[in-house]
Amino acid sequence: MFKTLKSDIRCVLERDPAARNAFEVFFCYPGFRAVRSHRVAHFLHTHHMKLLARIVSNLSRFFTGIEIHPGAKIGKRLFIDHGMAVVIGETTEIGDDVTIYQGVTLGGTGKEIGKRHPTIGNNVTISCGARVLGPFKVGDHSKIGAGAVVLKEVPPYATVVGVPGHVVKLANEKIEAKATGEAGVDLDQVHLPDPIENEIAMLKSRIEQLEKMLEK
Repeated sequence: MFKTLKSDIRCVLERDPAARNAFEVFFCYPGFRAVRSHRVAHFLHTHHMKLLARIVSNLSRFFTGIEIHPGAKIGKRLFIDHGMAVVIGETTEIGDDVTIYQGVTLGGTGKEIGKRHPTIGNNVTISCGARVLGPFKVGDHSKIGAGAVVLKEVPPYATVVGVPGHVVKLANEKIEAKATGEAGVDLDQVHLPDPIENEIAMLKSRIEQLEKMLEK
């Protein structure tokens, strides 16, 4: 238990430059408190004390603004940064060293029974406002861009942006027409490709070429 507590604190200190020491993380970080409360709620849930588990999770939601169903499976060193309005559904599975920012939903589409929420691999970063909906896998070391709506499986080492979400980079190579095919936590949410901007740039270039042809 104390080993897990130390690793939960350490991951916050490593990924948030605003975190100054372990005491500040322990007392002032709602994401940390939500993860710790969930570990208690999940224990109760798996030991057939489901009502008590829901009471613990609802209290955590009230104090942190983060809703995690007691049935969700969370790996080691999950970091929820800021965290307000994060929702994690009942059958969600989250691997190790995952980073989630505010406003993220790991949910279902309302059509399935049984496994209906996503499985998140290791070392995945999910940026603010993203929605990952459905019972599919998000591969290890992937990155979901801010505001993306992901409705289908994501391969490992992929970067996904847009609504609906689509892969724009794979293994740090930009995806053009068809993809061919660093370890660690990648927290960069800024330097992501914008396929719409690229398409507009291509159209602009084509129009300029046609205008020059007309002038000739």
